[in-house]
Amino acid sequence: MNDTVITYAIYLAIAVPITIWVARTLHKNGRIFLVSCFKDNEELADSVNHLLVVGFYLVNLGFVTLYLKLDNLVQGSTGIFEALSTKIGTVLLVLGGMHFLNMVVLSKLRNPDDKPNPHPQPPQIPLPIGANPRPEWRDELKK
Repeated sequence: MNDTVITYAIYLAIAVPITIWVARTLHKNGRIFLVSCFKDNEELADSVNHLLVVGFYLVNLGFVTLYLKLDNLVQGSTGIFEALSTKIGTVLLVLGGMHFLNMVVLSKLRNPDDKPNPHPQPPQIPLPIGANPRPEWRDELKK
């Protein structure tokens, strides 16, 4: 076996378990967050949680396998470590990026009313004819 094949084997032996561990961790610990996002609808939260994990596996394991190919021939143990550090580091950054994007999207789902209204309107309360909505204005005008 040459050094390139050894690098491929080590890369897969590290990247696939990391992906599985991250997916399981997100699935287990993300449930509470999703239940909150979906206003205590546990069935919907569990369904979305499962679908997110399936999508996570598909995207990340697909990336891991597409990113398997090395551009240069690996020579020696130094070359193996250098190739692995680039590959595993990139996989970890992609996993982190995927998690960050998921959190941003789900946070927006969770609090859609937190957006500031660009044109706030005063409350539309019917007042009796001739009533002043802010009687303290008279005091401000006297100053």
